[in-house]
Amino acid sequence: MIVWDLAVVGGGPAGLSAAYVAARAGVRTLVVERAEHPRYKTCGGGLIGTSLAEVHDRIEVPAHDRVDRMTFTWNGRRGFTRRHGGPLVTMVRREEFDDRLRAAAVAAGAEVRERATVRAVEQDPDGVRLRLSDGTTVHARTVIGADGSSGVTARHVGVRYRQVDLGLELELEVSPEQQERWRRHVLLDWGPLPGSYGWVFPKGDRLTVGVIAARGEGERTREYLRRFVDRLGLADAPAAHDSGHLTRCREDDAPLRRGRVLVVGDAAGLLEPWSREGISYALRSGAMAGAAVAAGDLAGYERAVAERLVPSMRAGYRLLDVFEQRPEVFHGLVATPPGWRMFVRFCQGRASFEETLERVPARAAMALLKRLPAPRHRVAARADA
Repeated sequence: MIVWDLAVVGGGPAGLSAAYVAARAGVRTLVVERAEHPRYKTCGGGLIGTSLAEVHDRIEVPAHDRVDRMTFTWNGRRGFTRRHGGPLVTMVRREEFDDRLRAAAVAAGAEVRERATVRAVEQDPDGVRLRLSDGTTVHARTVIGADGSSGVTARHVGVRYRQVDLGLELELEVSPEQQERWRRHVLLDWGPLPGSYGWVFPKGDRLTVGVIAARGEGERTREYLRRFVDRLGLADAPAAHDSGHLTRCREDDAPLRRGRVLVVGDAAGLLEPWSREGISYALRSGAMAGAAVAAGDLAGYERAVAERLVPSMRAGYRLLDVFEQRPEVFHGLVATPPGWRMFVRFCQGRASFEETLERVPARAAMALLKRLPAPRHRVAARADA
């Protein structure tokens, strides 16, 4: 019987980062992935500077565009465009990005077993057993769960979620004219539902167009996407993919570990609550978990998340609360020079949200917005949700 030092459940950015860090440190590592790379993954695929910094010495990022221009609208109105002197967001297709991460993990010494679905997790003082759908069992001293918020490892650990959102996304095949129109250009639209927004991300001959809003507003979210696509003049563009997914943000005190099983990335509910950006959290939490396993200090992973990720999530919740209440004022603030500089710093990974919100102008703006009464239509929308 083979007993692995570490078994990683899930071959996305979080799991492959954990495998890469652990394997490089000499940990005998197996990654169990239910699909086969390269595989499509519902995701906007925009890499901010924090994500790029995590992988810069690991892979060559398969960029399809590097954005330096952003247009902002409020439910299709009051549009304005800002340009920056350098790249703000790098656009990737997840099937290519994840496959590069897989190759890096393998080169570091990890083994990847694909088309293997974990059905159950069992542990005792001696180790962990993963029961696979084909009837076989993987034995490991430690397991890192990176199989998403609806996966078996999150249930095993008992992760609890504070916020659940529905994201809907289209991968549209576009003409050369549309490709040129959107090259190096992103659109963000603050939507009609509390906390919602839409996006257009350019990826060469494709555009990723999507919207996100709180779960429980499924039909209104679908209507928002339909109207958004119509408004963009893209209703007739063929869709290579039409998909949806739920994003879940953890409760502040939700567990990250149960015994010798740790959870990372989406499985741990680690993502930015306002933007719902998750790739940087996946990459960082995976690396933290891999390092903790290599060091033989599993509790060190929990400390690292508390110190390096939780403060930004708390700031994101503060920002989301204001955005839900006053999206039109938020829209106006982003148009100001200080607001745009804050947004640029976030995109480039030069300042976290908690650092940004501690600046005097940001504190003053947040305090002012909190004192303003919520519009009546927003109060009604929240009551109906």
